Amino acid sequence: MTRYIGAHTIVNGGIHMAVLRAGNAGMTALQIFTAIPRFYGDKATIKPERVARFKAALAKTRIKPANVVVHAAYVLSVATPDDEKWARASAGLTKELERSSALGVGAVCFHPGSAGTGDRADSAKRIAKAITVALKTIESDTRLLVENTAGAGKTMGKTAQEVKEILAGVPESLRARTGYGLDTCHLFSSGYDITASKQALTAVLDEFEEAADEPPSFFHLNDSEGELGSNKDRHVLIGDGHIGKQPFEWLMHDRRSSDVPLILETPQQNYDIAEDDDSPDPYDVKMVKLIEEFAGK
Repeated sequence: MTRYIGAHTIVNGGIHMAVLRAGNAGMTALQIFTAIPRFYGDKATIKPERVARFKAALAKTRIKPANVVVHAAYVLSVATPDDEKWARASAGLTKELERSSALGVGAVCFHPGSAGTGDRADSAKRIAKAITVALKTIESDTRLLVENTAGAGKTMGKTAQEVKEILAGVPESLRARTGYGLDTCHLFSSGYDITASKQALTAVLDEFEEAADEPPSFFHLNDSEGELGSNKDRHVLIGDGHIGKQPFEWLMHDRRSSDVPLILETPQQNYDIAEDDDSPDPYDVKMVKLIEEFAGK
């Protein structure tokens, strides 16, 4: 089984610097933002020179484009019942797929957003519609993947059933270009006890695979500051939270962690790194080594 391990590295200096920091940490996968994550980015087109710098940097590393994930902006709530907000969020998601496709990366992942005062079944359809619009507008090999959520408030994508309902709304002709991924912190915070036993973790992964009719296309590897069922999306270093180290070792020996990007979204030690400094973050190096140890056991 092949493990592609990486992190969401610091982007100071540009996305090409995020690539170099990942490469210098020995990573074989990577996650980045292509635009400021707290804005819609619905009108931000990526410049050709940024694309060229990104691809040149990637060529210097062991990271294949297929194992790069772009995380869409946090504010893109395509679950919203507000038509005006949905339209802008949908446009932002399409624009993200455009930017990511220009980079030639494997996938875009996104949080579905909140159903608000709306019906959850209707919300699942709105999310599927936004996915469909993006895929029809942008022809590329870059996939658009739903991320499970920690379940705070009315957020969608908390359960395997909701992920199933979202993906079921995408036309069959486009279905291969979408899918989902799982965040360990979100699973635990939403009430899936992946710490109980190896069998319990396997059962959770089985539930999602059976519901969606496919395995996850990526994992976010995060420990949880919040307790089981807390619905808190608070990531901490692996071993410093309520999940602990053991479940990550179990996960590394599950077939579904093979041949997909395994992305750490754990805290960084140095968020203020200089724009021209391509040295890897010490916490990232520590976490990558830890996951590699689990995979090698």
